[in-house]
Amino acid sequence: MKVMGKLYLLPVPLGVDAEPKAVLPETVARSIEFIDHYIVENEKTARRFIKAILPEKKQPELKISVLNKHTEPTEHYDFIKPCLEGYNIGLMSEAGCPGVADPGAAIVKIAHEKGIQVVPLVGPSSILLAIMASGMNGQSFAFNGYLPIEKSEKKNALKNFEKLSHDKNQSQLFIETPYRNNKLLEDILNTLQPSTHLCIAADITLETEYIKTKTAAQWKKEKPDLHNRPSIFIIHKF
Repeated sequence: MKVMGKLYLLPVPLGVDAEPKAVLPETVARSIEFIDHYIVENEKTARRFIKAILPEKKQPELKISVLNKHTEPTEHYDFIKPCLEGYNIGLMSEAGCPGVADPGAAIVKIAHEKGIQVVPLVGPSSILLAIMASGMNGQSFAFNGYLPIEKSEKKNALKNFEKLSHDKNQSQLFIETPYRNNKLLEDILNTLQPSTHLCIAADITLETEYIKTKTAAQWKKEKPDLHNRPSIFIIHKF
């Protein structure tokens, strides 16, 4: 019986300016040494990351499949085939940990269905780092992804998260496309009750890292510029 390869979940830095070796353990570089098959969101940035963390890796030998919003679900099974043929595969997100708020979760699901061993490696997760630094409830929290774009739906979602946080003592996390961050912050502060706490965590692990928790009333007096800065928002009504 042929031995199957493994699916390695390879974390990457949270920003292009981050030094890989400053935020990633040696196990990531050691894994890249013996992996030639990859599933990534963006081939160009994936190759750049591999070169940065392991310069001696021969780029022409890499076999890369691109997984993004344009990828058809029927292609996922082809992506995982090398594992069935005995080759290891590295799955990479565009930022942070693959499979967490990331399309790579679909590949991990197929790996389990096929009996392929999944090996998660340690690396930075903006969700966990934000909740760690927020002072909010790290024992009960929910990541809600993106909020609705339509204004009334967004307001209803914020009100619902605020109520959930109070009723369940559960911190509520969400994100926005970076160029819409300032507009979202404005909507948050116009919707939340003054005493509700809001944590803003931007540029996590970068030199420009900014993490602060204040009440909505306090934030109205000092609003940071979050334009084009990857950010996570956490609300909790105590």
